[in-house]
Amino acid sequence: MNLTGTIRCLQAMKRERILNSIFPLSASWTAALAALALLGIVGTAHGGPPFVTDDPEPVDYQHWEFYVASQDSKLGGDWSGTGPHLELNYGVVPDVQLHLIAPLVYDVPPDGSARYGYGDTELGVKYRFVQETNYVPQIGIFPLLELPTGSAHDNLGNGHWQAFLPLWLQKSWGSWTAYGGGGYGVNDFSGSKNWGFVGAVLQKQVLPKLAIGAEVYHQTAYQTDFPNTGTAFNVGLVLDLSERHHLLFSAGRSIDGPVDFQCYVAYQFTFDNSLFHFWNHGH
Repeated sequence: MNLTGTIRCLQAMKRERILNSIFPLSASWTAALAALALLGIVGTAHGGPPFVTDDPEPVDYQHWEFYVASQDSKLGGDWSGTGPHLELNYGVVPDVQLHLIAPLVYDVPPDGSARYGYGDTELGVKYRFVQETNYVPQIGIFPLLELPTGSAHDNLGNGHWQAFLPLWLQKSWGSWTAYGGGGYGVNDFSGSKNWGFVGAVLQKQVLPKLAIGAEVYHQTAYQTDFPNTGTAFNVGLVLDLSERHHLLFSAGRSIDGPVDFQCYVAYQFTFDNSLFHFWNHGH
């Protein structure tokens, strides 16, 4: 989870202002950056938590993932992110996962008042159509749709419908796992503010309950679901407190871009439908 990545509630107009203050640009380049619109998380990052880059592996059939998370970014003196966002994933049929993110978001500009409220809602479906073998990676798609439910006036939403259409691959060997891919983002379906993304993650299970990893990703266009143009990195970990309870964390910054700092922290609760049977029986 990405992803990213991968801050959803930053607006292109606000980022144009920040980028202009950091990197003086010609009028033509300023207009181009303003027109450019991870995985969404915030805007939502289009990533497999705790990363922006995602993987093709869906939640198991009749299993659930529930996250309470925060994703934060500092860009040119402007802090923005989610506080918190709720993410829910469900394995509705084998190899198919339904996805929802409902975020509370904030924006704290260096000049002006802070804003806080509900952001853009993210819906998605992950479908794995190639299973992993000794020689073939697993492959899947994870189309995402961003609903403009946040206030664009307060910099808490994009103000337009958005979509992200990625292809993800994953291969494991021993305690190592590598996954990544890329996709095409559509902002308001206008064709004039679209963007591209590519990323890769290398992760190792260092202990039975601890995995660490690192990612590098690049986006070819400026848009609102990821905190910067150019190239960035994150390092992160997944700590399994028990079979159902997990902690996730990542942090990083731009390699070539304006983001000074970005981080993701989450509590994850995993369970299957038997939990509902147990709850109903108890009542």
